[in-house]
Amino acid sequence: MAPARHRLHVNGRGVSVEAAPGTRLLYVLRNDLALNGPKYGCGLGQCGSCTVLVDGRALRSCTIPLRAATGRRITTLEGLAEGGRLHPVQEAFIAENAAQCGYCLNGMIMTTVALLTANPDPSEAEIRDGLRANLCRCGTHVEILRAVRAAAARLRGRAQASAAAQASAA
Repeated sequence: MAPARHRLHVNGRGVSVEAAPGTRLLYVLRNDLALNGPKYGCGLGQCGSCTVLVDGRALRSCTIPLRAATGRRITTLEGLAEGGRLHPVQEAFIAENAAQCGYCLNGMIMTTVALLTANPDPSEAEIRDGLRANLCRCGTHVEILRAVRAAAARLRGRAQASAAAQASAA
């Protein structure tokens, strides 16, 4: 297919790229937009290293054709931070030393963000189930699980503080 111009909404801003409609989103993010959070792992959507949020859902960017991403809200690892501050999930992964080689980290973090958005207080079994399709070859599973629990606590604390501030303002 011939290259065409595509409008995307990536990390809160509109961008325009020229590529064939079947080009995988991962290649556009990395090669055209210089967003290197999502990694090329297996190229089959099985390892999770290329995970991004598309309209809030954790999806494998190596399997999404560009034409399917047009008009959707895409968030990469680089887009999680707000106001110069890391997302609470990123903070928790750092605090818990949940990385060894770091290759799976993008997928683990992005999947965790989606998981905790859908379920702010997951059980251990729900965390394990939520991350089951993300591969970590270094063996930092214990630290990753600890980081997810810490991130959930951070997010719940943030939500409670926000609710309390709103109540006192009313």
